[in-house]
Amino acid sequence: MLEFLKFFAVAFGVFLVIDLVWLGVVARKFYKQQLGYLMAEKVNWVAAIIFYVIYIAGLTYFVLLNANTWTDALLNGALLGFLGYATYDLTNLSTLKGWPLKITLVDLVWGTTLGALVSVITFLLVG
Repeated sequence: MLEFLKFFAVAFGVFLVIDLVWLGVVARKFYKQQLGYLMAEKVNWVAAIIFYVIYIAGLTYFVLLNANTWTDALLNGALLGFLGYATYDLTNLSTLKGWPLKITLVDLVWGTTLGALVSVITFLLVG
């Protein structure tokens, strides 16, 4: 349990920093252009934190606790990131009128990259 909490705490911090830089700085204009008609005026931080907790708990359990090397963490983190973001974006693409294909493609690359980065950085810091 202590190992889980160490991995979780570090992964949470790493994930939060990287994702907030992505969403708030790097890709902010892109998402606004593509999804501005759907975006809320204010972020629902409760929902965002719940997502972070659930996703990072999964990343910790399925990737970090089972990684023997940094390449294990990298590859399995990338896979989990791809699966998680594919679930969200492909569901939106299939059910929401006007959901942009471009958002789905960018998010799939981003989720894969984010999962890989968070996993390998956390593994190197904690493992």
